[in-house]
Amino acid sequence: MEIKEYLKNHKLLADGAFGTYFAQITKEYKIPSEFANIRNPELVKNIHIAYKEAGAKLIRTNTFAANREVLNCTKEEQKEILIKGFEIAKEAAKECYIAADIGPIPEYFSSDLDELLEEYYNICDIFLECKAEIILFETFPDFTYLEPLISYIKQKKDVFLIAEFCLDRYGYTKKGIKVDRLLEQAGKIKELDAVGFNCGIGCGHMLEILRKVKFPKEKWISVMPNSNYPELLQDRAIYLDNTEYFSERMKEISDLGVDILGGCCGTTPEYTKALKKKIEEKKRKTDEKVIIIEKRVEEKKEFHNLFYDKLKAGKKVVAVELDPPYDAKIEKVLECAHRLKTIGADILTFADSPMAKPRMDSILTGVKVQSEVNIPVMPHISCRDKNMIAMRAQLLGAYGNQIRNLLLVTGDPVPGSERGVITSVFDFNSIRLMEFVKEMNEEHFLEEPLFYGGALNYGRANIEVEINRIQKKIQAGATYFLSQPVFSEQDMEKISYIKSRVNTKILCGIMPLVSYRNAMFIKNEITGIFVPDEIVNAFSSDMTREEGEHTGAKLAGKIMKEMLPFVDGFYFMLPFNRVKLVELCMMYSEMKR
Repeated sequence: MEIKEYLKNHKLLADGAFGTYFAQITKEYKIPSEFANIRNPELVKNIHIAYKEAGAKLIRTNTFAANREVLNCTKEEQKEILIKGFEIAKEAAKECYIAADIGPIPEYFSSDLDELLEEYYNICDIFLECKAEIILFETFPDFTYLEPLISYIKQKKDVFLIAEFCLDRYGYTKKGIKVDRLLEQAGKIKELDAVGFNCGIGCGHMLEILRKVKFPKEKWISVMPNSNYPELLQDRAIYLDNTEYFSERMKEISDLGVDILGGCCGTTPEYTKALKKKIEEKKRKTDEKVIIIEKRVEEKKEFHNLFYDKLKAGKKVVAVELDPPYDAKIEKVLECAHRLKTIGADILTFADSPMAKPRMDSILTGVKVQSEVNIPVMPHISCRDKNMIAMRAQLLGAYGNQIRNLLLVTGDPVPGSERGVITSVFDFNSIRLMEFVKEMNEEHFLEEPLFYGGALNYGRANIEVEINRIQKKIQAGATYFLSQPVFSEQDMEKISYIKSRVNTKILCGIMPLVSYRNAMFIKNEITGIFVPDEIVNAFSSDMTREEGEHTGAKLAGKIMKEMLPFVDGFYFMLPFNRVKLVELCMMYSEMKR
């Protein structure tokens, strides 16, 4: 009987965890169980048989982590592990449904979406060659890779596809996506057959979450939580036996209208046997499932974001970056902010420890300036220093303190000489961070969202690569872009070209130089910025401070005058926080405020 026919009249009981049960038997806690497909196939077979004899009707292959990043193996070795994993499961459980199991590839494997997709495609192709009828994607944080994979597979074969996501006890994935939005998105993907949740949390928290959600129409629902939460013992996680409690809670989960039930970390064949006793196979009632997802209708409330409203209205804006202090003394920054407000700056930005050198926190600096000077601020947020938990907490704190504009950047790497002491985090890159904030806007800030921009690197050797990244950032919710400082005709042409190709707002980077030494430093010490010789030669080493400032402002004013018709405003980066330079540049550019 095909799985869809079976599900029309029965609950489908899946097996329990393979990896933790394998470790429990072998006492091997650090070696991935997937290697046993080729090193100890008899043990793998016996584990599948144990689950089948316990009552499981759906057996997952021992291939969850069979990707080259986790296993650190060659493509040939990976293929052998995948094929053997499928063949062993098929041989061990001939009367059962066999699900080819695919887990998420760690994103540090590659920052390139296409490269990661190729790895996923390769795994799927191998399973399709094995004539898999069911493919189960487990423990995913969102649909980023699943949507293209679902389409790719269905174009080749009508395979039964299950997508399961990993939640925390509050109903969010590690990408910050809430359970409701996952189910809503799943309901819109026609090719997806079943959706559900596994791992991450125990059965009690899973039950609490599922009681509050509405399942999408015409999707089978699959739920496979952990047995409970592990206790850490030296270098391994130990799960306590709570078989009776697990089966009781899973019976309640089944009664919510769940179709496929099984277990994840910590569950064993004993859990499967107990669960089978609790769940009577019965005809799937239509009233057990919610017929349709109710769309959230939000009453739009009027709100104003002075900076973004002006940008959206087509007016030229001026953003000025101030360097937060290296110490706790913020008085000079406040003085600069007051003067810039008088000059007519629209928004002030604060870098997030640029060059990986610690400064006062950009958000806290912004909060202080905005509250005391009453001018909009745009703190930068770098991906380098904060893990996902810290990032989420910081964004909530920023919003709670009336921050509404952000610049999201990947961040400068830690210098090589300090990497043994300082650890980079990089749970995100700039695009993934934008996607994260976009989700937070949907879940928390719908009435008054965060507006955020991104960096524009016109200096790439292949400008089309940068245009492609800008498009991805726009899709991730970026509404404006700030460029690196511009000094040459060639760079002005590049920005004009990008502007002609991309429908977005661009603020041209302006860095008025102040001396010969300053010009030489930027030219030779700062990567990604091109300072032509004629700019450097405009300065001399014997200039006074005032002469140097006026020379730099004249050069910058000329660039501003030429770029004004093509860009939406200017982004000033001031050497040594010299705010006088903004006034001089405006004067020489003849830009009206």
